[in-house]
Amino acid sequence: MKHIQSRDNPFFKELVKLGGSARQRGKTDQTLLDGIHLLAAYLDSGKQPRHLLLNAAALRDAEITTLLERVAGVPVTQLDDKLFVELSELKTPTGILALIDLPQPSGTAAASRFALLLEDVQDPGNLGSMLRSAAAAGCDAVFLSKGCADAWSPKVLRAAMGGHFALDIHTRQDLPGVARAFPGMLLAASLQATHSLYDCDLRGKVAFLIGNEGAGLSGGLLKLATQTIAIPMPGKVESLNAAAATAICLFEAVRQRI
Repeated sequence: MKHIQSRDNPFFKELVKLGGSARQRGKTDQTLLDGIHLLAAYLDSGKQPRHLLLNAAALRDAEITTLLERVAGVPVTQLDDKLFVELSELKTPTGILALIDLPQPSGTAAASRFALLLEDVQDPGNLGSMLRSAAAAGCDAVFLSKGCADAWSPKVLRAAMGGHFALDIHTRQDLPGVARAFPGMLLAASLQATHSLYDCDLRGKVAFLIGNEGAGLSGGLLKLATQTIAIPMPGKVESLNAAAATAICLFEAVRQRI
């Protein structure tokens, strides 16, 4: 096992860039998984990391020891505790980070049956929650516009809680093109819609279109929708959080399919 103690170490410098830069993640097609839960979810999906990074206490942790047994042959480096803290965004680091290659989506919009199209969703917490809901609901694909937050950033990964590895995630997409290629019904969530989500038959091929937290969906995408829909809100609020609205839409489809 290698041991890195200096911030000047070239490998450590690359890891710092990767953790803090969407451009670097896009350039290398790699990202960092922070913590036991994310790494376990990644391994459960049948993939292996490129490199593991530990702090001094990691080898005394039973959960981490069990994970290490599952990745025999993967290079392991121990970082000085201060260096490890620089890479981890957790208030209490679990002691393990994994360098992984970004999973590449295999499906297409034309082959999808239950999809989520996200336009310019910019809050990492919202995006991660949406991906988690999509994975839990059984979506086969999620398509993100170029204006969305980086799907593979540490904050989005943390919010999705492993949902990334149960989905085909297509980033930097031309959403109008995706919408045109999708073979089923396109439902656009809009506060101005008069048609209720609960009046829709969601048992066939369905894609939900969700827009930016403040601006909503663009006019171009709204025009491509089969139907604009609203979630009935009898209470005295103007709107729902975008991630909450997405979960309601997805799980109404789940309810009908069950």
